[in-house]
Amino acid sequence: MRIPVLIPIFLSALLLAACGSPALRSGSSPETIAQGSRPVSEKGNEVVFYAMGLIDTGYRFGGKNPEAGLDCSGMVSYIYGRAAGLKVQGSAADIARNGRAIERAELRPGDLVFFNTLNRSFSHVGIFIGDARFIHAPSTNGKVRIDRLSDSYYASRFEAARTLFD
Repeated sequence: MRIPVLIPIFLSALLLAACGSPALRSGSSPETIAQGSRPVSEKGNEVVFYAMGLIDTGYRFGGKNPEAGLDCSGMVSYIYGRAAGLKVQGSAADIARNGRAIERAELRPGDLVFFNTLNRSFSHVGIFIGDARFIHAPSTNGKVRIDRLSDSYYASRFEAARTLFD
């Protein structure tokens, strides 16, 4: 089977999996983020699907496209522009100022998570993908990757959640 034929099948499987209900868990773990009352956003899902295609893209400070490399805010701007048709510009702090604050418990796929990684408020941004995970372009290890909000480094630096939808 050829790769172009597999892509729609893969995306359909991901979409169907996203529609399923999570299994009930007994007890709670530090990685669990309760789902708030906000409905899942179609544009948010598109953002996540697009972001997944950029995993392992190289990091470059100030980078705004995958060919040259991406930094965290450049990645968010690029993905939101292509996947959701939203113009998002500026640094992580600029993006945070333009988003609507939401509680961490209300995060849904496509929302933004912000961190203080440089002893400056809102110095890093990532895209929440669900299951307490986010995709981002960190300078460490130099590639777009997925990390957990509960990882000690990010948990201690988490600042806020924002949405650009609704």
